Amino acid sequence: MRFNIIGYFCKEGFRNTLKNKKSTSASLIVMCFTMLIFGVFFMIGENINNVMEQIESAQGIQVFINTDVSDEEVTQIGIDLKEISGINTITYVSKEDALNQMKEKFKDRQDLLTGLEENNIFPASYVVTLTDLNESSKVQDEIKNVVGDRLKKLTSKDETVSALIRIANGIRIVTGVILAFLIIISVVIISNTIKLTVHARRKEISIMKYVGATNSFIRWPFIIEGIIIGIIAGIASILIVAIIYNIISQKIVASPVISSMNISLLSFGQMFNLIVIVYLLLGVGIGIIGSSISMRKYLEV
Repeated sequence: MRFNIIGYFCKEGFRNTLKNKKSTSASLIVMCFTMLIFGVFFMIGENINNVMEQIESAQGIQVFINTDVSDEEVTQIGIDLKEISGINTITYVSKEDALNQMKEKFKDRQDLLTGLEENNIFPASYVVTLTDLNESSKVQDEIKNVVGDRLKKLTSKDETVSALIRIANGIRIVTGVILAFLIIISVVIISNTIKLTVHARRKEISIMKYVGATNSFIRWPFIIEGIIIGIIAGIASILIVAIIYNIISQKIVASPVISSMNISLLSFGQMFNLIVIVYLLLGVGIGIIGSSISMRKYLEV
């Protein structure tokens, strides 16, 4: 009996969806457009998080050691640095490595560095990357305490890091507000669409209530109608977003600016599972909420 009731609910939900083709089509088009915008901002947010992770793993603080410090002390400094909380990786750059890096920068003018092989003036250093860019100032203070007077110089890009963090946080806030706004719009659209169906069947609903049908029995076909519209809109949006994202992301990655920064964007495949879950939950959730809201006028809640 229970399966018969579920079958009836599903049958009525599909029947309502197909019967009201104009309102259903209008709802699907508007909801697809809304979910497309949602998907764009959602993927922007995911890529912002990904880019920040890449910057965190690559952004380094370079700790230069005085040239008069012995090799044993330099080694001990590296061991001490590993104990500092907030440090992700530590890379040792010897005097020879520093000289070779300078040669690479000078390229055709390496003759200017003649004689430095015998009298290398470049200090050894450690390149430190962080687990969290927000902890940059704190980590620098701890490095200064650990190295002490053996520290020749400490370089970082605090201003650049701070600017990146502010931009990323700003984009996250704007994206969150837009996503919330789009969800509200989608709920209103579904509510108005199903409200038309409910209004057209108000006499039938009154008769069903008169003969003893419960509110849940009357409500479920309309909820399933909303779920169907939401799922169809979600699937269509995923397909469209995948095509658009792949085209745009390839052009962005190929641009000179992004290439020079050595930053990669997430592929759609990497986000696919998350997007499917988010879209289906969004479609089903909006369908249920929109349907429930549209029924309030006709049922006792």
